Amino acid sequence: MSWRTRSPARASRATTSRRFATRSRNPRHPPRTERALANENSHPWTAEQALERLKEGNARFVNGEAHFPTVQKEVLADLTKGQQPYATILGCSDSRVPPEVIFDAHLGELFVVRVAGNVLGSAIFGTLQYAGAHLRTPLFVVMGHEGCGAVEAAIASKFHGAEHKSRIELLVENILPALDGLDGTQPPGDLLHAAVESNVRWTLRTLRETPEVKAVGATSAMKLVGAIYELETGRVRFLEP
Repeated sequence: MSWRTRSPARASRATTSRRFATRSRNPRHPPRTERALANENSHPWTAEQALERLKEGNARFVNGEAHFPTVQKEVLADLTKGQQPYATILGCSDSRVPPEVIFDAHLGELFVVRVAGNVLGSAIFGTLQYAGAHLRTPLFVVMGHEGCGAVEAAIASKFHGAEHKSRIELLVENILPALDGLDGTQPPGDLLHAAVESNVRWTLRTLRETPEVKAVGATSAMKLVGAIYELETGRVRFLEP
């Protein structure tokens, strides 16, 4: 059948198949059938490769060149065999900050944990432990974002004596330690900016003190980094250690 007589639906499927085939041949993203051959105690990606892929995806998103999400039946079928994401993202529940979109990632590439204020708790610790112990993701990212409402609530509580509903108060209490040392007299925008970053760094320090991270960190098999999403630009700023 010539290109001119091919139906739009079949043409679309053919284009999708070619796109998927090209992507599968990319040595930086081997198909899952190859990845499944990897030793169960290893991962085909290094932390540095995973971090670079996140940066490349965010650059596509910022430049309007994202190709998420094109869902192919082949991909869905492949993912029924299991998952092997290259990064775990702990982020905020804010509807403006979906990691899969801002990193232009495909299904099965990111293991995402989201909670207001990107705070830690027993369920979050358990989920992160699962990502490390069973999925072996080499990269863990704690990502906050500008204008975070949960951090703003913590600021109001600490510096202005604001009270919140009981369950929100529990959430705020998890953020308060991150605000120690901040100057509450600075302009609100500057204070929130500093508090968002401080909250990410507090979470990173807490995670680095866990026995699991200490044990794995000694082997350099895993990387833990912090990041801030900029609402206005769409860029993700990775924090220096």
